Amino acid sequence: MANFIKAEKFKSILRDGMSIHVGGFLTNGSPELLIDLVVESGVKDLTIICNDGGYEGNGVGKMVDSNQVKKLIASHIGTNPNVGKLMNENKLEVELVPQGTLVERIRAYGAGLGGILTPTGVNTIVAEGKKVIEIKDKEYLLEEALGADIALIGGAIADNFGNLKYIQTMRNFNPMMATAAKIVVVEPIKIIEEIDPENVVTPHPFVDYILVGDYDE
Repeated sequence: MANFIKAEKFKSILRDGMSIHVGGFLTNGSPELLIDLVVESGVKDLTIICNDGGYEGNGVGKMVDSNQVKKLIASHIGTNPNVGKLMNENKLEVELVPQGTLVERIRAYGAGLGGILTPTGVNTIVAEGKKVIEIKDKEYLLEEALGADIALIGGAIADNFGNLKYIQTMRNFNPMMATAAKIVVVEPIKIIEEIDPENVVTPHPFVDYILVGDYDE
């Protein structure tokens, strides 16, 4: 059976300086309640790994607005002007990673790999400080695998065993992130008795906790 967790227990897991995978794509499939609980906890100096910077007041943007994020690793930040403002003021470190490279780095960590080789970014500023490897007369960048201390997963239907399936485009980064963190916490859209094994996307061994109950307690 799954390990169900309530708000206060979840907040007790959080620590200053953690690296956190946050699922979602422009807040679609983002675990908004878990993000709210991170904000309520007051933890700081976080490294947030997400597809994007969310919006002001929504998604990852809520943690940025509350000055809890030290570094943001994302593929774009254009939808959140506050991220750009803080970056330009040297109050927020931002590492921009091509979207395909970002998800592959996360996938590599979940697969136990040290990194990936990609031609994306060769001979650009993306390559600065990175190792270039030549294979059959073609150059590739070595991009290191990217894991996190904790992953916050949204957009999922869970069953009582802790298996997950995802709702259409809410799937996005969530399945990869669920494989690439020391602790995985899911904010389910709903919980059902059992998911048909043929429809399971994230098997229960990857899931540590499922958020349930009164989120205000």
